Amino acid sequence: MTSTAAPPAPVPARRAPAARRPRRKWRGWLFVAPFMVVFALAFIAPVVYAFVLSLYRDQAFFGGTVFVGADNYIQVFGDPKFWDAFQRVLVFLVVQVPIMLVLALIAALAIDSARLHAAGFFRIVIFLPYAVPAVVAALMWGFIYGDHFGLAADLNHLLGTDAVKPLSQNWLLTSIGNVVTWEFVGYNMLIFYSALKVIPKELFEAAAIDGAGAFRTILSVKLPAIRGAIVVATIFSIIGSFQLFNEPNIMRNLVPNMIVTNYTPNMYAYNLSFNGQQYNYSAAVAIVMGVITAVIAYVVQLRGSRKEM
Repeated sequence: MTSTAAPPAPVPARRAPAARRPRRKWRGWLFVAPFMVVFALAFIAPVVYAFVLSLYRDQAFFGGTVFVGADNYIQVFGDPKFWDAFQRVLVFLVVQVPIMLVLALIAALAIDSARLHAAGFFRIVIFLPYAVPAVVAALMWGFIYGDHFGLAADLNHLLGTDAVKPLSQNWLLTSIGNVVTWEFVGYNMLIFYSALKVIPKELFEAAAIDGAGAFRTILSVKLPAIRGAIVVATIFSIIGSFQLFNEPNIMRNLVPNMIVTNYTPNMYAYNLSFNGQQYNYSAAVAIVMGVITAVIAYVVQLRGSRKEM
């Protein structure tokens, strides 16, 4: 008889040692900690405090405040003064922002074209109004617009007519838009010009080889390359339009009957708080306006990003 040996028992395979998770390094937070502290104190804390204020309401007869939940927000959505102010800044945005951005784009393309003599001088001159504080700009243009003094009054006296009235009811919003355009064309021009300077030279060489002229190069090379900068400038301009405050608030001293306390949403919230002592309702107006601005800016950014992709 022959006996067969039993096969050896299989040796269990050794498990590979588990990969150790890399330890988190918190050193980076030390560098951003100063910014985060300032950001929390200067941005997050005021927003949270405003939101908390908006949930309360002052008691007229008994004193103190009482929690009302969303009642202030319901009142805002049914407030005709708020929607009148919002409609006004919306019209301002739709008309003024495209004009301002087109002028800024034309200026940036002209300076970048290398065909404009003394381009550095024009770049400084166009940007210089942005360095003027908004209050000073409003005072200066208010003097120019005055019906009884300044340039408008001199033109009326010279022509023997009263046709030039920048502060009349029909031209008031246009006059304010002119001031804002004068202030921020240079700022947006610098954004576009900076984007134009980083376009790869190979794109221009390829366009020249294909026989593209100057106008075709602008349409097919420059504008697509700076689309991101255009989106950024548009978002900034939208936010600035909804925050319109300094110019109408300063010019209100010249035409108090036409620039009312709710001429813009920011003016409405300001006057509710500091003149009407309605801090809670003013906070609700500010929160609603901030949310509307954020939503519209996000939609513009989303559409701009999709077109760029």
